Amino acid sequence: MELKRLKFIDKPFIIVLFLILIFGFVVLLSATNAISSNPFYYLKTQIVAVVLGIIISIFIIRYDYTQLSRYNIFIYGTALFLLIVVLIFGEELRGSTGWITIGPLPTFQPAEFTKIILIFAFADFLNHRRGNLDTLAELVPCFIYMGIPFILIMLQPDLGTALVYLVFTIVMMYVAGANPRIMTALILAGVIAVSLLLFLHFQYNFPLPLEEYQIKRLTMFVDPYDDGQGGRGAGWNTIQSLVAIGSGGFLGKGLFNGTQVQLNFLPEHHTDFIYAVIGEELGFLGATFIIFLFAILLLRTVYIAYNAKDFYGTLIVIGISAMWLFHIYENIGMSIGIMPITGIPLPFLSYGGSSMLTNIIAVGVVLSINVRGKKIVF
Repeated sequence: MELKRLKFIDKPFIIVLFLILIFGFVVLLSATNAISSNPFYYLKTQIVAVVLGIIISIFIIRYDYTQLSRYNIFIYGTALFLLIVVLIFGEELRGSTGWITIGPLPTFQPAEFTKIILIFAFADFLNHRRGNLDTLAELVPCFIYMGIPFILIMLQPDLGTALVYLVFTIVMMYVAGANPRIMTALILAGVIAVSLLLFLHFQYNFPLPLEEYQIKRLTMFVDPYDDGQGGRGAGWNTIQSLVAIGSGGFLGKGLFNGTQVQLNFLPEHHTDFIYAVIGEELGFLGATFIIFLFAILLLRTVYIAYNAKDFYGTLIVIGISAMWLFHIYENIGMSIGIMPITGIPLPFLSYGGSSMLTNIIAVGVVLSINVRGKKIVF
């Protein structure tokens, strides 16, 4: 790629991303202060993931993404292969067999990487069907295409990642021109079906493809104290998160001073509930500030999508922005008690090598499309 293309790189996107990463490093250092004898262990690991992601992203930016469309079958097959391998050889962690360890290498989560892989594959799949997504019969192949990896993820089971698949699938189909009336009807039918299944399960013990504790985690956010243990069971995480955020007030208790965090009352506060750390230690001001940064990042991502040089690039970036948006909404939502607990990390902030590496690679993809972009006519 010619160096002159770099002058077209979206500077607001880069600046906001840098601010989010620095913000995340500081919060992570405070969040892990009380859970490790080495206060810099988690931070160093997170920085290594970021640096590795940046190195990979440099190569991605230099590569012409349009060339990938010719390898779409291989890309899609790779995603399915990874999901099948993890089902066979995966290690169980927190009820999901979604982790793999290869020799001395750190444990990694293939499902994180398949998000980007499937976004590429589905973008090409939709690009070849643009203008032919008006009837239910024309939409069925799309649902089958993404339904296979969805089922493989549910077999782990990893409901959080499955929901991410579902969200970017729907958003990408809508942008590709799928009939909005049919899509809306299908979404409503899905919501009704899930509600009916939950009703049958709780009223008549109808079996669901999830463990009982996972079902409780998904429903306890409605009333976390009604968990059969007075809030000390499945509702504990939600309650402690709410206490942490509520006690932070406007300015917070200060870094390294949050009682829920530093005394380890709040579980998984460096991963799933990193936003509660922000709420307790940096208060309403800090919690609002990070949402503001995320909003700018997403707006710039959508801007890049709609200025891509081709529709294939537009669909890829839209898929990535949908992935980030759902992660942000779900993670913050479960921290403030309005969404079920699914274990979805907060992008660029939650600790996790696989998640961070995936998100930085996604940044590289967005910038690759950005530097080659020009306004396209719809």
